[in-house]
Amino acid sequence: MREQLAAAIDRLMDRARNDLAELVAIPSVADPRQYPEQECRRAAEWVRDAFAELGFTGLRLAETSDGSLAVLGERPGPEGAPTVLLYSHHDVQPPLDEAAWTSPPFTLTERDGRWYGRGAADCKGNIVAHLTALRALRELGEEPPVGLKLVVEGSEEQGTGGLEDYVRSHPEELRADAVLVCDAGNAAAGVPTATVSLRGVVEVTVRVAALASEVHSGQFGGAAPDALFALVRMLATLRDDKGATTVDGLPGDGLWTGLAYPPERFRADARLLDGVEVLGGEGEIADRVWARPALTVLGLDCPPVVGSAAAVQPHAAARLSLRVPPGTDPAAAQDALVAHLERVAPWGVRLEIERGPVGAPFRAATDGPAYAALGAAMRDAFGRDMALQGLGGSIPLCSALAELYPRAEIVLMGVAEPQCLIHAPNESVDPEEIAGIALTEALFLARYRG
Repeated sequence: MREQLAAAIDRLMDRARNDLAELVAIPSVADPRQYPEQECRRAAEWVRDAFAELGFTGLRLAETSDGSLAVLGERPGPEGAPTVLLYSHHDVQPPLDEAAWTSPPFTLTERDGRWYGRGAADCKGNIVAHLTALRALRELGEEPPVGLKLVVEGSEEQGTGGLEDYVRSHPEELRADAVLVCDAGNAAAGVPTATVSLRGVVEVTVRVAALASEVHSGQFGGAAPDALFALVRMLATLRDDKGATTVDGLPGDGLWTGLAYPPERFRADARLLDGVEVLGGEGEIADRVWARPALTVLGLDCPPVVGSAAAVQPHAAARLSLRVPPGTDPAAAQDALVAHLERVAPWGVRLEIERGPVGAPFRAATDGPAYAALGAAMRDAFGRDMALQGLGGSIPLCSALAELYPRAEIVLMGVAEPQCLIHAPNESVDPEEIAGIALTEALFLARYRG
């Protein structure tokens, strides 16, 4: 069956490319401040219609608490068969600096064997992989001997929690024995990988005020408190001299016991410039990116260089993201970050701290039949054993599913790999990864018995 499925998927790759081109052309950024809400509806309707062709019933667009649309449906299996939930998301990150793209972000463009476009890997390429796997099985007359459920989320990139709220208020709709969360990827192209650990995420926006308005830097500088400088001093306390995150009350000595992350590969994956150091001090790189907290400054409100005046700044703000490893309570981590900022604020400046979204970390149990079936499928699809890695990012739905369905096996996999540049300009996907993940999924669905 492996060779027959591989041949069927090879025949389906032109259709996969056409599907991905149609999806990428829809700028489904789930932020109405940037793109019309109708674009996300268009993407959801496309997904609904595509899965309707594969026999899914009850397909619907469910509006969630944040206003986004999740696509839900099911395809019953034989009586007594296990149920597999297929997950992905149809919303995408904004393109950021469009001038930095070599080709238009919402036009799928082939270049050097890769397919470029926003969402090509994260996460529309995974939707296409789901479709390709199911089409290959159908082409061979091999309907999988399992029940299928489908959920394709509409606001994963915004982290606003719409689907998590929906699942908690409709717990039976997504109940399954195994969940294929296709929003991750391989450690490197061609290296079959399951992600078994996710860091959670905490957001805080801190605003600093020191003066009623700007004042002349020559006349008042030296005695008038500079709000921007105060903020810079506060932010500097959140990392030590080696770059390790230092939030009071948060341990930073976690260890990772799975796949190693060689320094030379990390430098290439992260695109470090020559001579720039890898941060974090002691421990392996895998420890730092998968098992320890990491504080990132996502944005600053301050005057731009061009157009700035010779003035002491009266106010400044920063949006902060704190990633926390499994075993850390994200609410407690947010409390610790807020308390730290309040403690280090200098010169009596006024603070306004806004607490943002909180997402829990996740760790998968890997000793069940779904992981056994997945390992065999990945070995057959890629010709090498499955690796286990962590992921520094978060997928909040995983924690919600683990809480609601403690006996379900949750598998994170997908078409992304480090060269995809997800969340950055020039995002791309290797079509061989789409084919490999589609083959893995098809083999898994054909063999899994629960």
